[in-house]
Amino acid sequence: MPTQLTSFAEYILNVIFHHLSGITIRAMFGGYGLYKDGVVFALIADEKLYFKVDESNQIWYESQGSKPFTYAKGKHKPTTMSYWEVSEEMMGDEELIKKLVNESYQISLKKKKVKTNI
Repeated sequence: MPTQLTSFAEYILNVIFHHLSGITIRAMFGGYGLYKDGVVFALIADEKLYFKVDESNQIWYESQGSKPFTYAKGKHKPTTMSYWEVSEEMMGDEELIKKLVNESYQISLKKKKVKTNI
């Protein structure tokens, strides 16, 4: 795991999220997890930012040309996760980023509550 943030991760944390409170970052699996108030809502992998998405907003991400985060390990079949890429255009709009972060945070909270109630 990296001990220092990559320049892209620093850029995301200090430039794209500079206007948001409660955002932290942790290295994980060769990338980073982004947290809002201790709840993971986004990933950084391969120098790309991905937000947590569900059925409530996936169509919007698709309409923006976004793609889901997919990973493959060894001989295993690629796995697609419910995190979708955030484009440079999206990152350039502070109000949109604030809205998307809050949506992703709420989705993660909802998923976390479902898991704890099982």
